[in-house]
Amino acid sequence: MTTTAIKPELLMEHEVSALYQISVTVLRRWRAERRGPKYFKIGHSVRYSRADLATWLASRPTGGESLQEPCK
Repeated sequence: MTTTAIKPELLMEHEVSALYQISVTVLRRWRAERRGPKYFKIGHSVRYSRADLATWLASRPTGGESLQEPCK
């Protein structure tokens, strides 16, 4: 019998904090400033979609490979 871990689609802010090593305080500040990843309010709770987190993270690349030709 194999057990598969269920990954919920919506994550709590503490889970996002641990997953991306971003403090909960930073996530809360980003929400107040209307920046950062999209989120859902469910009553008083905040939830983040895994898909929205992946989209947001992909929009934030810095450094590394470039599509431009290197300087010679």
